[in-house]
Amino acid sequence: MTTNTLTLTEPGVVAALARMFDAAERDGQNTQHLTERDTLTPQQLADAAQDIYMPISADGGKLLYNLVRATRPAQLVEFGTSYGISTLHLAAAVRDNGTGHVITTEMSRTKAAAARHTFADTGLDDVITVLEGDALQTLAGLENPVDFLFLDGWKDLCLPVLQLLEPLLAPGTLVVADDVELPDLAPYLDYVRDTTNGYHSVTFPVEDGLEISCRL
Repeated sequence: MTTNTLTLTEPGVVAALARMFDAAERDGQNTQHLTERDTLTPQQLADAAQDIYMPISADGGKLLYNLVRATRPAQLVEFGTSYGISTLHLAAAVRDNGTGHVITTEMSRTKAAAARHTFADTGLDDVITVLEGDALQTLAGLENPVDFLFLDGWKDLCLPVLQLLEPLLAPGTLVVADDVELPDLAPYLDYVRDTTNGYHSVTFPVEDGLEISCRL
């Protein structure tokens, strides 16, 4: 008899996601002090945003889970851990696939520490590595192929992160970016929607939109 495993339904994972989605409901109250973000360094901005969850939507998380289950990537890279909502969906898929590892990046020390605690509590920390610091620096040392890339950090950095990792993307690799409606993501969208840059891209209409791009 075949047992169908769905880590997303495990009590610890359900409780962690419910707690974080509930906390994210207060994001609107915590963004008022970021109105002058253009004057902040990346580290100052990350520190100023340490109380903001900025999560993927619940349905967006389920879509990520399904994409990872279907493609069975060996190495997944996530730009922008925040408190770990999307990371849990990626890691749950890796656990249920029985193969793979998630490398995720976060500049905020507070968020990175909280995320690590959550990953340990849910028992998924063995399939997740958190790289703390500037993603353009921490990801620069990767050598193995990136088999799945999720971009959900600061939107103006999504394109630089993608271009940094492009040498590690094989044909057929999926690259997913969240929040297509945000203006700062426009340069990234222009890039992946132009097939001469080596991608075939489609927008998936879930919440603020996910851009799903296949490396050609």
